[in-house]
Amino acid sequence: EFIGYARSEQTRQTALRLGFVDAVAASAAEAVQGADLVILCSPIGTYSALAAEIAPHLSPGATISDVGSVKMAVVRDVGPLVPDGVEFVPAHPIAGTEHSGPEAGFAELFDNRWCILTPPPGANRQAVARLADFWRACGSDVDFMTPEHHDLV
Repeated sequence: EFIGYARSEQTRQTALRLGFVDAVAASAAEAVQGADLVILCSPIGTYSALAAEIAPHLSPGATISDVGSVKMAVVRDVGPLVPDGVEFVPAHPIAGTEHSGPEAGFAELFDNRWCILTPPPGANRQAVARLADFWRACGSDVDFMTPEHHDLV
C-alpha cells in the first residue's frame, strides 16, 4: 500500500485521484507510521525539518530514502536524524521533466532511466538491495556511487 503526504490538500487529492497513492495522510508523521519504505519527494531544503518530524514515527527495520539531485546535503541533513534501527539509503532517480507535482507524473516516468543509489558508509546491504529492487520494479536501471562521487558528476 502506498500512502502519500503533501502539505497541500489539493496536491494530496490530485495524487489520490491519479492513482499514484492508495491513501493520503493528514501529516507526514501519520504517513510514515508502519511504513517499510519512506521516500522523501520534496525540495531538498525541506528534508531536515521533514526528517525531524517523521523520525519518531519511523518503524524499526524501515528504510528512508529520497529523490533529491544532490547527495552530500541529504547525508548531512537527514543522516543524523535517522533513528537507530532505521536504514538510510539516499537515491537519485534521473528522470522527469521540467514540471513538478503529481500532474507531471506518468506511468513510464522511470522506464529505462537511471536511478543512482548513494548508500553512506556502513549502510545495511539488505536495505540497499531492497531499494534497488524497488527502483528496478519501477522500470529503472540502478547503479551505485558514493554520495561524494555523485555530487561531482
